[in-house]
Amino acid sequence: MSQQTLAVMQETFTIHSFDVDTPIPAAVYQTNVFFIARTYDELSVVCPSYVQLESNEQEDDWAALEVLGPLGFSMTGILSNISGVLAAANISIFAISTFDTDYILVKKARINDATKHLSKAGYKVVNG
Repeated sequence: MSQQTLAVMQETFTIHSFDVDTPIPAAVYQTNVFFIARTYDELSVVCPSYVQLESNEQEDDWAALEVLGPLGFSMTGILSNISGVLAAANISIFAISTFDTDYILVKKARINDATKHLSKAGYKVVNG
């Protein structure tokens, strides 16, 4: 399988945790990119860091790599391979998948290390 192209997104993101029954803050919908996940136990929101939300907990300063797609559902191992490269370099990730592609968030302080290791592993990394 050929290696994918990854684009470093321009935004810096914050990952928020809310009580499961919390309404989704309206400010989230005003951004160009955001991710929302609600389970039986929690509500998580990932949005650009310039959006200030009153969440229970938050993790700031995440950079994002977009796997340029669309990726077909028959393609396997994409996220596993990328996360393996980053795990071998001791770089933690927060992964998000959409219908068309995957996003890998790494702490902003480690984005240069992440892109270096991914490039060395054969991935093409471009600025988004």
